Amino acid sequence: MSGTLETFPNPRPERDFTIEIRCPEFTSMCPKTGLPDFGEIIITYTPDKTCIELKSLKYYMLEYRNQGIFYEAATNKILDDLVAAIAPKKMTIVGAFTARGGITTNVTVQHG
Repeated sequence: MSGTLETFPNPRPERDFTIEIRCPEFTSMCPKTGLPDFGEIIITYTPDKTCIELKSLKYYMLEYRNQGIFYEAATNKILDDLVAAIAPKKMTIVGAFTARGGITTNVTVQHG
């Protein structure tokens, strides 16, 4: 899926700054039940040479809609794909998943 991610040059590579992207309508499928899972993916990163282009990120996130994947695997895969695409100085991905059966789950993964 990482092939769909596009990038653009960091406009200020000489300065460290933080970019936060919120994807509040993340959807995937539970691999055990086939039921939809909903949540918010929060991406926070310090770019190096490139930044993530948002339209391609939106389409990348939509690719999870029909994929059976556990929360933990999805959050780690998103981190792996984004790091491969832009090689940030540091990046944190938080998957904040909607309650199911009275239980909420947050998954946090980091690079750098």
